[in-house]
Amino acid sequence: MLGVDSFFPKQCVGCGKRGWFLCPDCRAGLARVSPPFCPRCGRPQMSGIMCARCRRSRADLDGIRSVFIFEGVIREAIHQLKYHNLRAISSCLAEFQAAYLSANSLPGEIVVPVPLHPGKLKQRGYNQSSLLVREICHLTQLPAVEDCLVRVKRSRPQVEASSAEERRENVADAFACRDGRVRGKRVILVDDVRTSGATLESCAGALKREGAISVWGLTLACEI
Repeated sequence: MLGVDSFFPKQCVGCGKRGWFLCPDCRAGLARVSPPFCPRCGRPQMSGIMCARCRRSRADLDGIRSVFIFEGVIREAIHQLKYHNLRAISSCLAEFQAAYLSANSLPGEIVVPVPLHPGKLKQRGYNQSSLLVREICHLTQLPAVEDCLVRVKRSRPQVEASSAEERRENVADAFACRDGRVRGKRVILVDDVRTSGATLESCAGALKREGAISVWGLTLACEI
């Protein structure tokens, strides 16, 4: 019996080589986020101490870590997952996040995806962050909690906001927890891309209001 790959063969999103979504050569060329970086927001910076933006702001989010810089092949891979219905690539991408967790031991007992607004979810048909979380939890054996954190306000896309302040205002009070499964838990909050961190911060506020002890964000990539 022919498998799915016989009809829809894997093809590297970077170079087009058959057999992988990301071939070994393209994987090797991905720009990783490496120290030194701000210990809170995870942005690369030479000093390795808390950046000026984080020193000025009060944060519910305990910290953010990103695996890659949002450019080149990883940018294309995320766009294929997010906008072109290439759901099958989620397992490949989640491997990077699971490996990061194994190597860096972020404090976390449960894994929660950043949710989409129900209208956006209906339009897209899936939440890319939920796909990543399922694969991460399969690889790490951490439990996933997918339907506790919900988006209650449909904001315009964050990429349309022109400043960090606009992004914060755009997602203010956009999220809520609808039950107590995060109470007393250390949460790893998963998303695909960190731009300003405003979405993760708003999610963290909702999680901590419901009793989460700590919230760390983990994204595939970050804009710098």
